[in-house]
Amino acid sequence: MTLKAHLLRAATLAAVLLAGVSAASADATLDRIKAKAKFTVGVILSGAPFGFIDPKTQEQKGFNIDLARALAEKLGVALDTVTVTPPNRVQFLQQGKVDALLANMQVTEDRAKIMDYPPTVFDRAGGAAVGRRDSGIKDWADLKGKPVCVSQGSNFTQPLIEQYGAVVKGFPSQPESLLALKGGTCVVAVHTGATVALMLEDRADEWKEYGILIPTEIVPADSVVWIRKGEKDTAAALDKALRELIASGRLLEIARANRLLNTAFIEEQQKAVSAAR
Repeated sequence: MTLKAHLLRAATLAAVLLAGVSAASADATLDRIKAKAKFTVGVILSGAPFGFIDPKTQEQKGFNIDLARALAEKLGVALDTVTVTPPNRVQFLQQGKVDALLANMQVTEDRAKIMDYPPTVFDRAGGAAVGRRDSGIKDWADLKGKPVCVSQGSNFTQPLIEQYGAVVKGFPSQPESLLALKGGTCVVAVHTGATVALMLEDRADEWKEYGILIPTEIVPADSVVWIRKGEKDTAAALDKALRELIASGRLLEIARANRLLNTAFIEEQQKAVSAAR
């Protein structure tokens, strides 16, 4: 074999090896999910319909739990959930403690700078203002200069401060925020509309003096599965799974089974995704 042939063979072998290394390391998360046969998802258990502990069985239940399980099935692996909170959920993702987040986090510009997500949106949610019916609060503008309870890291914080001049008080979780509301710390608590609406319905006796005071929701935004930056293979695999769940009607079944009070967006997504297939 001539020197030129040797060099050509060596270059070809090097290119093949480099391609193999690049493919193997292109997306460590998807490789790890397949290797351990488990999809580890960070979830928030702040209440129905998205995530909660069943008091009878002590099992995790909710829309996000069932969606995570359905995604794991599509990936051909088991599901493992890790409970996160608003203050630590991004940290858990970035540290590799979870593969993805289904943790009541809508898309914001700031979040998209530090995390990625599959392009298919599975729901849309905004914030509702819960307060005493006799508070006199009827519009978001009425919150100017008044204390408002939220969960730490909430995407409602910035517009409440910048657009409406509210004095925002952050708490580690939604239950603590609502407890502070009851204690008179705030005039309203602002949390995802689907969550507080169902809470007021299910616990009507306990919350009979409270209601959703403002007819509109603040900053409705897309609900997505959050993953680490640059994980294109994981994004593609999850996006494929999401589109299949939406088109088949399985996502709508999950939403209705978990008593999401408004499924209009999911129904529209089903039509759109099905038409695009």
